[in-house]
Amino acid sequence: MNLPLDEPRDQPDEREGLVEFLDYQRQVLRRKVAGLSAEELRRTVGASSLTLGGLLKHLSLVEYTWFLDRTAGEALPEPFAAIDWRSDRDWDFESAADDSPEELLDLHERAVESSREVLAGIADLGTPLRRRSHGSVQNVRWVLIHMIEEYARHLGHADLLRESIDGAVGD
Repeated sequence: MNLPLDEPRDQPDEREGLVEFLDYQRQVLRRKVAGLSAEELRRTVGASSLTLGGLLKHLSLVEYTWFLDRTAGEALPEPFAAIDWRSDRDWDFESAADDSPEELLDLHERAVESSREVLAGIADLGTPLRRRSHGSVQNVRWVLIHMIEEYARHLGHADLLRESIDGAVGD
């Protein structure tokens, strides 16, 4: 867990602050999974079926969903496009057990890069999303705030999972 962390600046403007805090959360996730084997990424805690690999794949889907699909109005890429989400709502979490650490990290890296590209093309955080979510029309500012919340919530899970694997704590 020795990957560097880019701390958010103390006095950013709104956009810089939101982007820097989201990037910080993304970095913490990658630190939590750094150096783990495929078997360790599949390990669970207690009665939960949640794994670090599942979290990594789920957050890749979340990146693509909120930035590429909802914000840019583009279709989800594979492997997510072909999934019948109504019949298998947890496919992202469960299918991660079949992926190598390299595949999961690459998937997450591509999803984050796609998100950054979409965001770079949007000047105004008040821009409404192209696709609705649950009947509402959010804006890009809402997406950034939601993504920070989404990562932070799952990083709490990642803390417990990583500590149970090798005792590593922090971040």
